[in-house]
Amino acid sequence: MSILDLVVLAYGTRSRAGATALTGSPDTNDRSFESAGDTAVAEAAAATLPKFQKELSAGTVSLVLLALLERGQEPLYGYQIAKRLEQSSLDGLPLKQGTLYPVLRSLEASGLLASHVEPSVSGPPRRYYSTTILGRESLDTWKQAWARARDFVDAVLEGHLG
Repeated sequence: MSILDLVVLAYGTRSRAGATALTGSPDTNDRSFESAGDTAVAEAAAATLPKFQKELSAGTVSLVLLALLERGQEPLYGYQIAKRLEQSSLDGLPLKQGTLYPVLRSLEASGLLASHVEPSVSGPPRRYYSTTILGRESLDTWKQAWARARDFVDAVLEGHLG
């Protein structure tokens, strides 16, 4: 059963505009629906972007944090980490600052990071994070996994596979 058939079952009509919005394939004999269909498809694709970005970010934040902390000359606290990520990003911080803290705590609970608290003269005490031996070893393993995944995705996107 096609999507158009499902639309017919659900709405009792074979609306070309509705079918175009759902299937992305307008009736080729009627170009008046093409523009509306293209717009609907573009809007639907744009609507899926935040979910895709969230899922992609969830898989890479830990890797990025470990790498950033490993390259640091000294332990960093959350705000410093956020600022360094923001400076490294062309479009600003690709993740919300509030996302960092749960990931930092999770990495610490996994033994990949260590932390200590120091008083601050300009506010509340700050928790400083640094990588552990396990964190450094995990980073090396994760970097290899990232490179393989990146190469695979690039090959598919560039049409070299499948």
